[in-house]
Amino acid sequence: MSEIVFSEPKYDTKRKPVRKLGCAWWILSVPLLVYILLPILALLLSTSPKELLENIQQPEVYQAIYISLMTSTAAAGITVVFGIPFAYMMARKEFRFKRLVDSALDIPIVLPPAVAGLALLMVYGRRGLIGGWLDSVGLQIAFTPVAVIMAMIFISAPLFIKSAAIGFGNIEPELEQAASLDGASQWYIFRTITLPLSRIALLGGLVLTWTRALGEFGATIIFAGNFPGITQTMPLAIYLGFELDMEVAITLSVILILISFFTLVLLKGFFLEKD
Repeated sequence: MSEIVFSEPKYDTKRKPVRKLGCAWWILSVPLLVYILLPILALLLSTSPKELLENIQQPEVYQAIYISLMTSTAAAGITVVFGIPFAYMMARKEFRFKRLVDSALDIPIVLPPAVAGLALLMVYGRRGLIGGWLDSVGLQIAFTPVAVIMAMIFISAPLFIKSAAIGFGNIEPELEQAASLDGASQWYIFRTITLPLSRIALLGGLVLTWTRALGEFGATIIFAGNFPGITQTMPLAIYLGFELDMEVAITLSVILILISFFTLVLLKGFFLEKD
């Protein structure tokens, strides 16, 4: 009876892996990438650097730029001050209805900005829940620069809180426990360990908050109005320029794109890679 011999299959280890699937992913990704980049490129190519500099000198343009930069920076600063303790609580503390609070934080992100502006007006307007009392003592919030900042905070603050909470939650608790065993106070631990270790998340949330506030439109126009030199931010000036002066609208749109792009590049290129 003959003996049956089973031999192991031979594999050519020198063959290169098939890359057809990798090419397919690129091919499938190109349509969406082109769809996103093409309108932005078209807008950037619609004006020249010379025309851009000339249009910036118009009063309505540089006033809108100034108001946008000041109000968005103020909104981001206020958000950081009050958002850090809020984010720390969401990351480290357990309490009843925590999921409900977390879901409530998501509402301004998914809410139509016009609805957000109307909601703010119903609270702080002259006939609002709080605005009526404030008006009786001589304080008016709606349709003022303060309203611009408040609208920006309402829309953009959840972005910072979410990012900061993730940063606080990713810190190894053993590091803080070791410092606590050595006699360090909670404030010292938070200042010297927790904040430095979560700096990337905090910085990322700050940039997202600032850029989101810079581009806020819907809530601002309803709650603060569109008054040139007072509450007219760049998005509001773009809206008005679309009807009156297209060059102004294009100039401010290009400026917003450049500010947002270079801010994000600065964050990712110089801060995230250093971590």
